[in-house]
Amino acid sequence: MADEAVQPQQPQGPVFSIEKVYVKDLSLEVPNAPEIFLTRENPNVQIQLQTEGKAVQDGVFDVTLTVTVTAKIGEKTMFLVEVRQAGIFQIRNVPQEDLQPILGIACPNILFPYARESVSDAVNRAGFPPVVLAPVNFEALYQQRAQQAAQAQSGAPTVQ
Repeated sequence: MADEAVQPQQPQGPVFSIEKVYVKDLSLEVPNAPEIFLTRENPNVQIQLQTEGKAVQDGVFDVTLTVTVTAKIGEKTMFLVEVRQAGIFQIRNVPQEDLQPILGIACPNILFPYARESVSDAVNRAGFPPVVLAPVNFEALYQQRAQQAAQAQSGAPTVQ
């Protein structure tokens, strides 16, 4: 034991791991049933995405991807489904300037396939053909939000 030298702690490399993926909230509404099932028109489908991330503990983050899908025929809502797909991620030894892009791009990319499956399954169980969401470029969405935030801070008008 005497010849074992105590090694100084070496700084560890970045750590990124998925601790848990879960459905935080799932809501489905079919407000115009049963009449809506007799309609043969194709609905207008709108999709909204929102992400949020927060620290739970030191180096542990909870990220939530909210997907809202609304299908309407004219003014009548066929269905509305909202899934809040969440994940607990361990993120350590990452420069502070890289943390927000990880929370806003990498984590939602991991959560999206689970949210897509939950939306499709809920819509199918409601009696409608499954809705298959197209892939999403979370990097482009993140950059767009960052640009809008920068314009809002500078007082410049935002382009929608």
